[in-house]
Amino acid sequence: MRKYRTLLFDIDDTLLDFAAAEQESLRMLLESQGIQYSTDNHNKYSQINRRLWAAFEDGKISREELFSTRFSLLFKELGKVVDGMQLEEHYRRGLSEGHQLIAGALELIQELQNEFDLYIVTNGISKTQDRRLKLSGLFSSFKAVFVSEDTGYQKPMKEFFDFVFERIPNLTLNETLIIGDSLSADIKGGILAGIDTCWVNPKGVANTTEWKPTYEIKSLSELYNILEVNRK
Repeated sequence: MRKYRTLLFDIDDTLLDFAAAEQESLRMLLESQGIQYSTDNHNKYSQINRRLWAAFEDGKISREELFSTRFSLLFKELGKVVDGMQLEEHYRRGLSEGHQLIAGALELIQELQNEFDLYIVTNGISKTQDRRLKLSGLFSSFKAVFVSEDTGYQKPMKEFFDFVFERIPNLTLNETLIIGDSLSADIKGGILAGIDTCWVNPKGVANTTEWKPTYEIKSLSELYNILEVNRK
């Protein structure tokens, strides 16, 4: 008898290649402001973005502050004063078109949808995430999509998971598994919520945190064995 019935999937760098979508959207944004895209500029943005997201996940800043300041901070480093929220909207339009799939994601979800209850749990903007899921062909396989913007909370907050659990019919915690790439959001959040966790770690990054996942995988194909599903 299979252990799990309900599967909670993260989106970015779990099912969709966020790095590819981010690079293209950032390139278009920089060029719209007369600045050439470069690895150095991308790294500057990544450092600012990671810092703000960490503060958001810890509840130290609001979602609005994150999105309204990340580009004003970036362009300040590049020597230009900009309207951060205006550029955020520009960036988000580009990002919403990014739907490159992680290898094997579509096939996996299509095989799992008839045997498990599938849900999306993600931080971000609802409109952006919904469009990316629809463009990728994944959207219809999930019973519901839970985005931090709609819940009022974000992973890893227990309140986020409480919101999700209250809206999943007949949920049993010990039959629920969260699959995601983030130790600080998906794995920490799942542990705090009392469910099993699966860390998607394709690069084999060392886990130096206190949050130890139930499973660790390098590719989505490893889920077939964990879930006891025969791959077609």
